Amino acid sequence: MAEQEHITDFETFWLFYLREHTDPKTRALHYFGTVVAVAGIAACVVLGKPWFLLAVPVAAYGPAWAAHFFIEKNQPATFSYPLWSFAADFRMTFAWVTGQIEADLARAGVKTSKAPNRRQR
Repeated sequence: MAEQEHITDFETFWLFYLREHTDPKTRALHYFGTVVAVAGIAACVVLGKPWFLLAVPVAAYGPAWAAHFFIEKNQPATFSYPLWSFAADFRMTFAWVTGQIEADLARAGVKTSKAPNRRQR
C-alpha cells in the first residue's frame, strides 16, 4: 500500500477502501466473512451460546486478511482505520447484495467486467 495522507472522512475512505479491494475474489472473501460473522452473532443470541462471539472476529477477519495478503498483496485497511474498515465491510456487502457494488467500484475508479476504468494506475 502506498503511503498517503491521513483520510479524514468516511466517503473518501470508502473510495480508498474499494481501491484496496480490486480483485473480485478479495471482495467475495470479505462478503463471506461478513455474512459468517453476522450468522455467528445471530447464533449467539438465538442459541444463547456466548462462546460463539469468540469465533466472530476469526470468521470475519480471517478470510478478509488472507485475501489481502495472498490475493491483493496489500495491507488490510483495518490496520490503519479499524472502525471505518469495519463499517466499510458491511457497506460493501450491502452494496453487493443490493446490486450497487459495480457503480461504487466505478466511482472509485476500479475496473470491473461491468464498469469502465476511469482510474489511471
